[in-house]
Amino acid sequence: MFGMVRPCRHRLGESLTAQWMAHLCGLCLALRGDHGQLARIVTNYDGLLVSVLTEAQTGLATGASSGVGRRTAGPCPLRGMRTASVAHGEGARLAAAVSLVLASAKVRDHVADGDGLLARAPVARAARRVAAGWDRAGARTGSAVGFDTAVLVDAVDRQGGIEALAGPGTPLLTVTEPTETATAAAFAHTAVLAGRPYNAEPLAEAGRLFGRLAHLLDAVEDRHADAASGAWNPITATGTSLTEARRLADDAVRGVRLALREAEFTDGRLVHRLLVHELRTSVDRAFGTTACAHTAGPEAAGPHAPPGTGAPGGPGAPLPPEPTRGNRRGLLAGCAVWLGLACTCQMCCGTYQDPWTGERKEGQCGNCDCSGCGDCCSCCDCCGNCCDNCGCDGCDCGCNC
Repeated sequence: MFGMVRPCRHRLGESLTAQWMAHLCGLCLALRGDHGQLARIVTNYDGLLVSVLTEAQTGLATGASSGVGRRTAGPCPLRGMRTASVAHGEGARLAAAVSLVLASAKVRDHVADGDGLLARAPVARAARRVAAGWDRAGARTGSAVGFDTAVLVDAVDRQGGIEALAGPGTPLLTVTEPTETATAAAFAHTAVLAGRPYNAEPLAEAGRLFGRLAHLLDAVEDRHADAASGAWNPITATGTSLTEARRLADDAVRGVRLALREAEFTDGRLVHRLLVHELRTSVDRAFGTTACAHTAGPEAAGPHAPPGTGAPGGPGAPLPPEPTRGNRRGLLAGCAVWLGLACTCQMCCGTYQDPWTGERKEGQCGNCDCSGCGDCCSCCDCCGNCCDNCGCDGCDCGCNC
């Protein structure tokens, strides 16, 4: 799992947690349905935003006619072997296409950097074949929903050339441009799927700035590891200071919020929560200015408290609502679910449901990424301007949004 928008269920609240999980599971199942079990490994947090944006513009009430809706999925180990309502339709399939190309780009990046086993030629060749297969699979799924993934592949191909020419003094935004272009196209196409073409322009702008953040924060988080391994890093290569990088990140967060104000949504609560509040949290986490107000006491909630990470059923991952009482399993069924939980590391690294009783429990090393979940929902920016129609669940601070 990868991606920078990694919300915590304590910040989202029960309603938005259920929605977020529906899109996460929907993306995973769309990948499996179109491309087989192996494709599920490219499920990522940022890709599901495409599904979220599509549904936010159409709403569940019109899902039947728009190709966007929900269905009941079968039992899965990551849900404690319970069924769930998941997103499906064109939004989930577009998210799957984008995720495949994103994963392909990530693999190619690791091959270019010679990371780990990928430094060995035979492994690198195999990885390139896998990446090429994901590109083709993404193109097929994208074509099925009217989206040409060539713009994504072109961005990936151009990135290497841009990095080769970049050096001290090169504007950092020159390096992030391919990612910005790719994400702008993906976000804009959600307006096409939703039948709201007038949303394409503001969503393209939001996507462009989101892509800038994705590239920028990845560079910030990898800075020390890249220096140790000698890998190329855009911040180091261009001589950009962390102060300037933070300024660019803050401007991008503000720009995404302003762009979303220009788009029309049937239900924009989850979009607002993820692309306004959680983006701010992602920036704070990357620059080391975040705190975890849920898993630590006040004395540990300083600006340099180490953040957690996110994975399905692992640190930082929201879970579905609690099961109903009396929903207990027998000995053998519980043992089978226990094996599934153990194999997916949930019993060690996350919050999970007891295999027999369904009771929610914390894993041994569950370090939930729930920074700020004891604070006001931060609906107001530094200029005192309050977000329009905030409506984010769990906001009890009276900020009148």
